[in-house]
Amino acid sequence: MAIRKIITKENPLLRKSSRPVTEFDSRLATLIDDMVQTMYKAEGVGLAAVQVGVLRRVVVIDCGDGLMELVNPEIIEREGEQQEVEGCLSLPGESGVTIRPMKVKVKAQNREGKWFFYTGEGLKARAFCHEIDHLDGVLYIDNLSPNQN
Repeated sequence: MAIRKIITKENPLLRKSSRPVTEFDSRLATLIDDMVQTMYKAEGVGLAAVQVGVLRRVVVIDCGDGLMELVNPEIIEREGEQQEVEGCLSLPGESGVTIRPMKVKVKAQNREGKWFFYTGEGLKARAFCHEIDHLDGVLYIDNLSPNQN
């Protein structure tokens, strides 16, 4: 396992769409392990592969209740609305109030390729949305509340 460099908003890679994972092998496992170690070292709650320079649909999240590894994730249900302060490891020192669903249901694969479902509310819903947005080249600053100055 290794700590990888987190790219920042100046890097155009953050605005690119990530490709689906088709091979569930040792390279994927190494990427996920490195991402987990990098996220914890940076004291974040989530990290997308693109943030470490890899254009693959892989996300890791830990909102304090356990690690989640999501490969090829997609949001399949959204409910409600929340406006909360959000930040990003790729935009250090910045934050803003975003508009996100209050609750989401996510379909994803694990590192072996098995499909599963997660439901998240509050912070976990924001984390799912934030990290999955990264996979499509979207940053949280694209979802700022119109009440921001």
